[in-house]
Amino acid sequence: MTPTFRLLAASLTLVGAALTLTAQPAPVAKEKAAWLLFHGNPRQTGVASGKLPAKLDTLWTFKAGDAFESSVAVADGVVYAGSMDEHFYAIDLKTGKEKWKFKAGPFKAPPSLKGGFVYVGDLDGSLYCLDTAKGTKKWEFATGAEVGGVNFQGSDVLVASHDENLYCLDKDGKQRWKFKTDGPIYGSVAIGDGKTFLVGCDSQMHVIDVAKGKEDSSVDLEGQSGATAAVLGDRLYVGTMRNEVRAIDWKKGKVAWTYKGKRNGQAFFSSPAVTEKYVVIGGRDKQVHCIDPQTGTAVWTFATGDRVDSSPVIVGDKVVVGSMDSNLYVLDLAKGTLVQKIPLDGAITGSPAVVGGLVLIGTQKGTLYCLGKK
Repeated sequence: MTPTFRLLAASLTLVGAALTLTAQPAPVAKEKAAWLLFHGNPRQTGVASGKLPAKLDTLWTFKAGDAFESSVAVADGVVYAGSMDEHFYAIDLKTGKEKWKFKAGPFKAPPSLKGGFVYVGDLDGSLYCLDTAKGTKKWEFATGAEVGGVNFQGSDVLVASHDENLYCLDKDGKQRWKFKTDGPIYGSVAIGDGKTFLVGCDSQMHVIDVAKGKEDSSVDLEGQSGATAAVLGDRLYVGTMRNEVRAIDWKKGKVAWTYKGKRNGQAFFSSPAVTEKYVVIGGRDKQVHCIDPQTGTAVWTFATGDRVDSSPVIVGDKVVVGSMDSNLYVLDLAKGTLVQKIPLDGAITGSPAVVGGLVLIGTQKGTLYCLGKK
């Protein structure tokens, strides 16, 4: 072999080795499974990362003394769930065994997690900040009525109450400001771009500057809302008690479109799950509705056996949602066709939490289910 040929062969070998190395997939860091607050993120869009297994099986159940009305939070291998039995529970995600419990009033609001603490409100009007390790109380803030879910802007803690106020607290539970409305406020508030988006029984959508506690603008929804709004980009999506779903251009302060359910007189108490292509929401007309976010026209509807107050979660190409007919449904996101129907032991009003291919959902019978791949 001539020197020139040896040099060419060596060069080809090095190129081949480089191509082989390039073709190998880069190592992927294992994502820590977490569902930190209602509907998964501050904008309340109800979109989970990852994907679901082809078939969901029951991995474990946890029994409380009364209903699980809302969703759970999950972080660091622990599930945090409030029950109407006047206890708030920390449950091992792997085994379903109780780690600790905290006694207060009945818990209907979803919990929220941040910085080693869990924030949850009860029907008696108190918001609690508990240490996640032992369930010990750091502080308690009293409102005048039932408390909704917590959201965060920096170190600020935002929570709405049926006493018609939105409260902004500092990390030590001290009030920074409050915003008064003309009716009870259900659910959580969405947060994005330094703003909080508030809907409730005063039939208005308020845009509030979190730093100042002052309203920037409002839009008339022409109907009360009993749910949490979702915000994606310049659009806010919310269901009302007038059988309508509305898309609001919150920067321009106007309604972009209005979608009406098929059955008159039925309300939307579900919160929408939103992507760039789909808005999915449950209705008291016993149907799950998928709406085009640009046009406000129906993409598909799926009929269940009872009201759908549960807020859907989108994960990959599927939708997970519960119904008062005691079934959890997995639907094809694009087509609205049934992928799996899972009978549970009671009616479902809460929203699923989806983490690492697992679905956590509670029932009115007081059973919390962990579903995944066996």
